[in-house]
Amino acid sequence: MATNQPSAIGRKNPEDPEDLLPEDSILSLDEYLEMHAAVGHRTRYEILYRLVHSGEMSPKELEEVINVDDSTLHYHLNKLVDVGLIEKRQRTERGQDGLYTYYRAAVFGEVTLSEGVDELIRGEQEFEEMYDSTINS
Repeated sequence: MATNQPSAIGRKNPEDPEDLLPEDSILSLDEYLEMHAAVGHRTRYEILYRLVHSGEMSPKELEEVINVDDSTLHYHLNKLVDVGLIEKRQRTERGQDGLYTYYRAAVFGEVTLSEGVDELIRGEQEFEEMYDSTINS
């Protein structure tokens, strides 16, 4: 059994993955994994992507850009809220009666997207460019 082997970036890996967390971590390893599992679904990834790059949006606005029905959208929004990747806010609009719901990316949502899936995609692009024989050096 290999333990404490150097990682790709030269650090030693702990024997227990739970030991990767800071001593005063606000999230458990399971909570981090739930976040990554949630964003692993195409619709949830698109919702998070839109909220990170476009800012706060209403369900109606999200429905239009993602092209999903209302019940499907709300199912995925609730999942993202439950794991802490997005936040739900309700407010009244000037001159209107009632509350309107808006969603925005939480800090963990922004980091999960930019340092997670988006980084993997950028890495593939860089790898492809590095080994593309049609590009002149």
